[in-house]
Amino acid sequence: MKLTLSAALYALLFAGAGLIAGYAQAAGSLADVITAAVADPTRPQADRNRDAARKPVESPPTAMRDGQRDFDFNIGVWHTHITRILDPFAGSSQSVELNGTVTVRKVWDGKAQLEEIETDGPKGHWEALTLFLYNPGAHQWSQTFVNSKVGTLSSSSTNIGEFKNGRVVLIGQDNAVSDKTILVRAVWSDIKTDSHQYEESYSNDGGTTWVRSFIANLTRLKHNPPPAG
Repeated sequence: MKLTLSAALYALLFAGAGLIAGYAQAAGSLADVITAAVADPTRPQADRNRDAARKPVESPPTAMRDGQRDFDFNIGVWHTHITRILDPFAGSSQSVELNGTVTVRKVWDGKAQLEEIETDGPKGHWEALTLFLYNPGAHQWSQTFVNSKVGTLSSSSTNIGEFKNGRVVLIGQDNAVSDKTILVRAVWSDIKTDSHQYEESYSNDGGTTWVRSFIANLTRLKHNPPPAG
């Protein structure tokens, strides 16, 4: 009796295994059958296969653009006409005008630039330097300004950003205007082969509003700057 029951039991198990294997082969794999059945055992297999085919295919991540050459337009010797607003936050348009020369040389095959500014205005001669650095990991440029009257390269006055929609926009913080830290936005726009505009704006409310503080219109004098002296 025990032998008969065992034989019958084995036969039933083999028969069940054969049915499952046959079903799995038709559907593709046993794992697919189980997954589909758990998801919705009442739906026809054809509907489940059709839904699987409709799943969106994930796109590969978009590669970040290389902006190493974004400041190439700036290289050369330029005449600059500067309008400097004396007190941007006072709502006054009182300003001073300066005229001079801007000389920009590339460093590290264009991964950096050194800009020399020499101008004359109502208060005499003014000189400054700007260091531009490209960060290949962040794909961004930085701008650090040095006034010859101060002679200190300060990281607290560094602007960072990138070229986008035909403009270069760099943003940072500074406390040069008052004791309160403000935001500074530097923008290069209207970029052409032989001219462009540089503008600085300040914000003392976290970027909600901006006031212009410095506008420079540059026209090219030479494409290649002389060697540094």
